[in-house]
Amino acid sequence: MQKMQKTNRRIKKSIPDLFNLQGRVAVITGGAGFLAEVHGETLAEAGAVVVLADIDEAGAKKQAARLSAKFKTDIIGHYVDVTDESSIRALLTSVSQQFGRVDILINNAARNPKMEQSMTSINEISRLEHYPLEEWEKDLSIGLTGAMLCSRIIGGHMAQTKGGVILNIASDLGVIAPDQRIYRVEGLPEKKQKVKPISYSVVKGGLIMLTKYLATYWADKNVRVNSLSSGGVRNNQPRDFVTKLSNLIPMKRMAEKDELKGSVLFLCSDASSYMTGSNVVVDGGRTAW
Repeated sequence: MQKMQKTNRRIKKSIPDLFNLQGRVAVITGGAGFLAEVHGETLAEAGAVVVLADIDEAGAKKQAARLSAKFKTDIIGHYVDVTDESSIRALLTSVSQQFGRVDILINNAARNPKMEQSMTSINEISRLEHYPLEEWEKDLSIGLTGAMLCSRIIGGHMAQTKGGVILNIASDLGVIAPDQRIYRVEGLPEKKQKVKPISYSVVKGGLIMLTKYLATYWADKNVRVNSLSSGGVRNNQPRDFVTKLSNLIPMKRMAEKDELKGSVLFLCSDASSYMTGSNVVVDGGRTAW
């Protein structure tokens, strides 16, 4: 008679329990930014302790104080330079000493030029023919190398302990190329038309492949890694830009920031426990065209 093989059966949870992050500790890089506010709100509402980490320490602490007062929970602003390994290690040490663990890492830090705003002075250098090497290197250093370093150090800690979750914030422009027509300004000669720089898509596409690499690398360590590629999110952009972008989206509108919360919570919680190496696209259908 053959012996039954042992299996790693999970304890069944109710739907509310699947999304409950009570007692878990989350680190969000780029913590002073617009999307970090959305991510921080999401995890705090689900019960997590949230650490907003940013090179802009004052901005991170200001955002943390606002969210902490709103949700009556632990939300902390902390300094980190995601391009500096010693700074990331110091962040990990501080969080581990204060809370005893790190369960969730959201790699959100990035440089993102606001193309919908007036950028007359740098229109020409945004174009590939003139794009400065130092701008390329800064973008990759923060958005891609920074995510790798944070994953290596903080994710490595998770792999050595009881596992955890890494969520890389990518973009629909990591899946498709930018449609440069939405940035055009009538009357400008072609060589002066602003474009979304090449580095943005390269960083976001790289994050998707970093996700797949890490997911398979740490699958046996109970570290799940996924990425989220959202479309454009409304944030007081000019009406002309919103109209042009909305015309590229089957749902005919940009996302409201609250519409990312469900996906973030799903990917950071036990609701996605059998999911790793995936890129979740939330774009109103734009990439379906």
